[in-house]
Amino acid sequence: MPPKLDRTQVVDTALRLLDETGLDGLTLRRIATELDVKAPALYWHFANKQALLDEMATEMLRRMSAGPTTVPDSWQEAVTGTCRTLRTSLLGYRDGAKVFSGTRLTDSGHTEGQQALLAAFGRAGFDLGDAVLAFTTAYAFTIGFVIEEQAVHPVPGERAPGYDPEQRAAGIDPEHALAAAAGRDLFGGFEQRFERGLAIVVAGIEAALPSSPGAG
Repeated sequence: MPPKLDRTQVVDTALRLLDETGLDGLTLRRIATELDVKAPALYWHFANKQALLDEMATEMLRRMSAGPTTVPDSWQEAVTGTCRTLRTSLLGYRDGAKVFSGTRLTDSGHTEGQQALLAAFGRAGFDLGDAVLAFTTAYAFTIGFVIEEQAVHPVPGERAPGYDPEQRAAGIDPEHALAAAAGRDLFGGFEQRFERGLAIVVAGIEAALPSSPGAG
């Protein structure tokens, strides 16, 4: 018979340990030790680590989406609000963006919010294909941005080794002064950079997609 252990216990424990170990240190063996079971007991619920990561990402999204779904009428506000919420949620977990990136959601609970977001694009005149492209472009920007942000700051208030702008600049050829000075922006100001980058994405959607009301 399977052990008296359910998927929820495993996922909750994995998400808690993630903050201690980071993604690289999170192993099924480590989770089993924390749960005081043998590692094979976890295979009743997850065939491998990727299956566990899929469920962890799904649980992260469940927590992020808890409560009633409310999407502004404006597609600009809808997509920026969604991306801001996603970034904030992922920053709540060490390596949260890495866990979330490339995973396959294990249920359809996310489709209510997805439907509302796509409907906001539709009301503005986007066809479905362009609406999907617009949102997934903003989504990819957000995921990639948070992966880089968490590389510099694995946990809030902590800077990872190798990401000090002055140390970086000291090791760069003086002829490459612009590259040396760029470290201040590469490794800092994440909140402001995210907002400006998101605004650039929205402006690009308005200008480039054929079915956007702002396309020229």
